[in-house]
Formats: sequence, C-alpha cells, structure tokens
Amino acid sequence: MTGWYAARTPGRSARTVIAVTALALLLVAAVPVALLAGVVMMMLGHVIGGLALFGGSVLAAAVTVVLAGMSGTRHLRKLVSGRGFQVMQQDGGQYTVAGPEGSDYPDIVRLDPSEYTEVR
Repeated sequence: MTGWYAARTPGRSARTVIAVTALALLLVAAVPVALLAGVVMMMLGHVIGGLALFGGSVLAAAVTVVLAGMSGTRHLRKLVSGRGFQVMQQDGGQYTVAGPEGSDYPDIVRLDPSEYTEVR
C-alpha cells in the first residue's frame, strides 16, 4: 500500500504547475479589489496612481494566467507522450488490441503490413 501512495504523489513539475495556477487564480481574484482601490484613489485625487494600480493588477493577472497555461500545456504533453502516462489494466498487464478473429463484425478487412500506406 505504501508504494501506491508514493506513486500517486505529484512530481516537481506537477507541483510547479499547481503553484503557478494557484497564483494565477489569486491574482485574478485580486483584480476587482484593485479596481475598487483604484476608484477610491482616483476619487481622492490620485488619478494616475489609481489607473496604475488597476492596470498593474490586470497585467500581473494576465501574465500569470498565460504562464500557468503554458506550463500546464507542457506538463500535459509530457504526460501524454508516454514518459509519465501509462495505460494499465487493473491486474497490472498492458492493454492489447484484439484482432478481427473471433470478432462479431463481418466487414472487417485484414491488411498485411506490406499494404499499409503512410499518410502525411
């Protein structure tokens, strides 16, 4: 049972993706607060400061969202490419593709490897 828990803990890149995503969510949630603070600052006479506060918060949120998306996409590609994602049966064996023999479908055509064509 201990081996299962060790295999299920996220690696360093997964933790990085989670951290960047959490930071992006936090900064996106802070944008309305920055807008309110910017409006209060502009009402008190600090127009440039209020605009800079709101613009900076939007810029920071956008940058972290893009960074989280890029790192998440890279991590997902790494998982799907086969280095970290393996399809296994519950008994531990790998899935195999069943051939047409014994199939219920009468219209399956078997091809020799010499009949395969490469499509690009």
